[in-house]
Parts: sequence; C-alpha cells; structure tokens
Amino acid sequence: MWNAILEIVDTPERRKVLIGVTSAQTLIQISSLPIALSVPSIARYYESSLTDTTWIVIAYLITLGGFSMTMARLGDKLGHSRVFVSGIIVTTIGAGIVTLSQELWQIIAMRALTGIGAAMILGNAHSLLAATFKNDERGRAFAIPVMGARFGSLIGLAIFGILLQFLSWKWVFLSFVPIGLISLFLTLPLLSFKNLSTPITKARIDLVGGFLLALTVAVLLLSGNHLHAGEESFTSSDAISYHLPMHALFIILLGLFIFTQTKIQNPLVDIKQFRRKYFSLALIANMIFHGSMMATMMLVPILVEQGFGRSPLWVTLVLFPNQLLGMSIPFIAGTFYDKYRWKFLRPGALILISTGFLLFGLVSMSVPFWVMPILLLPVGLGTSVFNTINNATVMNSIPLKHRGFASGMLETTREAGHGLGATLSSATFAILLPVTASLISTIERQPFIREAFQTTVMMVVITMLGAAMIAYLHKDVDTNISHKQFEAN
Repeated sequence: MWNAILEIVDTPERRKVLIGVTSAQTLIQISSLPIALSVPSIARYYESSLTDTTWIVIAYLITLGGFSMTMARLGDKLGHSRVFVSGIIVTTIGAGIVTLSQELWQIIAMRALTGIGAAMILGNAHSLLAATFKNDERGRAFAIPVMGARFGSLIGLAIFGILLQFLSWKWVFLSFVPIGLISLFLTLPLLSFKNLSTPITKARIDLVGGFLLALTVAVLLLSGNHLHAGEESFTSSDAISYHLPMHALFIILLGLFIFTQTKIQNPLVDIKQFRRKYFSLALIANMIFHGSMMATMMLVPILVEQGFGRSPLWVTLVLFPNQLLGMSIPFIAGTFYDKYRWKFLRPGALILISTGFLLFGLVSMSVPFWVMPILLLPVGLGTSVFNTINNATVMNSIPLKHRGFASGMLETTREAGHGLGATLSSATFAILLPVTASLISTIERQPFIREAFQTTVMMVVITMLGAAMIAYLHKDVDTNISHKQFEAN
C-alpha cells in the first residue's frame, strides 16, 4: 500500500495538497458526526423534542447543500485554495461559538454558519485534487481524504462518546477549535501554489442563480419536514395544507432555476454538462447513497438510546468498528479502481451496504446487544469502497476545465441526499410512532422505537438497491476515447 501511496506523492506540492485536503476532511467529519450523537443529549438539555432538535442537523445541511455550488464557482473566480482555506476559518469559528449558545435556535443558527464554511471547503476540495492528480491516480488520491474523514469519525466516536457520557455536549463542540487551528496550519501552504490559487475564469458569479439554488434546496428539504405521528398522516388535512404547497413551490423554484440557467451566458449550473450521461448517473447514485446513509445513521443513536435504553457511550461502541474499516479499505479500493476500472465495484459496494442494513434491521432486535456492531460491518466495508470510487468517477466523467462545476455538483448532490435522508427518515419515524408515544414511559416506548427503526431501514435497503442498478449502468468515458479527446469536449 505504501508503494501505491508513494507513486502519487512524488512532489512536495502533491504531498501538501493531500495533507491539506485530508486535514480539512477530518475537520468536517469531526464537526458533523458528533451532531447525530449529540441530538438526544441536546434535546434533553433544552427540554425539546427530537423533532425540533433535528433542526441543528437540517440547518447545517441546507446551507452546505445550498451554497456548495456557489462556493465552487467562487473558487473558479478567486482561486480554489483561497476559498478552501477561508472555509476552514469559518467552520472553526462557527463550531466554537456553538458552545456559547443559550437557546436551541442559537445552535441552529451557528450550525447554519458552519454549513457555509463547510460548503467553502467541500465545494473546492475535489477541484484541488482533480487539478493535482491525473485520471489514473484519482482513485488513490480521493481515497486518502476519505480515510481522513474516517479518522475524524473514529476521533468523534472514541472521544466524543466519552464527553457526552461523563461531561457535556458543549465539550464536544469546544474541542473543534484546536482541531480547526491545526487544519488551518496544514492548509495554508496551498495558497502558495499558483495552479490552485490562480482564478480560472473572470466571469461574474451568477448570484441570482446561487440564491435560487439555495432557496430551491431549502424548500426541497423543508417540504418533508412537517412531521406527523400516529393517526395523523400525510393524507390528513393538516399534512396536505403544508406538503402540497411546499412541493408545488419546489417545482416552481426548480423550473425557475433551470429556466434562468439556460438564458444567461455564465450560469451557476451549466445544464449542458448533464448531457454527459455517465456524469449524471454518478451524481444520481451519489445523492441516493448519501441520503440512504444519513437516513439510517441519524436514527442509530435514537435506536440505541431510546429503543434499547443504552447510554451515549454505547452508540460509540456500536459505530466504532464500522468506521474503523475506513482507515484502509478506501485506498485499497482506490488503487484497484485506478488499475482495473472494474465496473462492478460501485454496484457491488451498494449491494454490500444493503445487505448490512438488511441484517441490522431484521436481526438486531433479537440478538445480544454486542452483536450489533458486527451486523454493521458490511455497511462500513461497502461505504469505504463506494465513497472513494464514486468521487473519482464523477471527476473523471467531465473535462478538467469544468472541475469547479463537477466539484460543486458532487457536494450539492451529496448534501441534498443528506438533507433528504434526514428529513424523510425523521418523518417516517414520526409517522410510525403512536400518538401516545410521548405520554408513556421510556420502557413502554422502546418496542415502538425499535419497530419504527426497522421499517425505516427496510425502506433504505430498497432505495440503496435502486442506486446499485444506476451505478451498474455507468462506464468510464476514457475507456472509449483518448484523454486528449475527452478534455477537448
């Protein structure tokens, strides 16, 4: 494995880019994962419902998903490394200020700010890697930041679970500050590389398009966030009065956004690029994958704490082995992708994830608690393979001159998937619980929590298998035409 790494870090610039992007990915993961772990603790601290507290996740996803494309385009105009480094500063400040929040809405506001910082980072990270590494190196290059993200998850699970158990959720957010400062130190050298800091376009940024896209993403996410439980359903008068107008507004905004993008000279989203079939298929698979993962992982802490009556530390123990696989598997998968371009890698990974979720949903209720981490191991293995390869696939499916657009779309679909997964899983979960769930004791509520989780997981499995079929339809464009011809298009 070390020889494969040395092949792609043969210059100081390449090493610094990989270190910088990896450290930022670690920061993002550290500042994201603990939120899911902290939701039950924050809900108890503010005496708020889980539904209301989930907004600290949704607000972050709305700004991250809504502004990733704009920040990627800003990188095209100002230099990707400049926007990237600025994002680390914003993310660190936003995460630190959360500890000073006195009310739940203040946390939600700061998480929205942190989402903008994350959009600046993630909207430009893939551009930095694509500009530094060639097509047949990107599997390995994209794997290392993914491994960094998994390392961030391990830190979050190992340390933050203990902090939640014995101290307070505020200590979780306070710890982001020194981690952010370290990441900033490691990424500052990227500003000295001209190919990364020099603007690649002088065109004005489509601010109207950026606003419309952010608004469209927000409405999409919010359209599924009016939760109902028990006898109420999405067919009730209350539900219809909310959901139908929101869905209609989303369709109108989406149509307006597409219309504006086809009429201006330098659009935020170049609609013509979606004619690249395999680029579009990879983005669709990306959104479905991240939506399904978020839907399940958001509910795991709720299942463990409220369904089984366990402490937050047990959430850490359930998820830790799953994340541990991400410390090596991504690079192995990336190396295999670079060398062989095996078509079945991505769909096979999605099928493996589906198998893990299926086992977890069906068996976790009837086995000893210590078996639950083992049931999730296929999920960790499949996730490590798919995430790495799909990122490289998206960037390899479009010429390098469009790297800002591709990077922005990769993150936009990723976060749109996350947001949809969070809202739809919360809605499904709430619908499946009886009206009286909040009125009965914790022990009496546990069977209902477990049953709702099980049903939600089954829906995720079906969705993930659909993504596997989409991934199977993809083939690499550079297998049919030369790299030079591809770039010319």
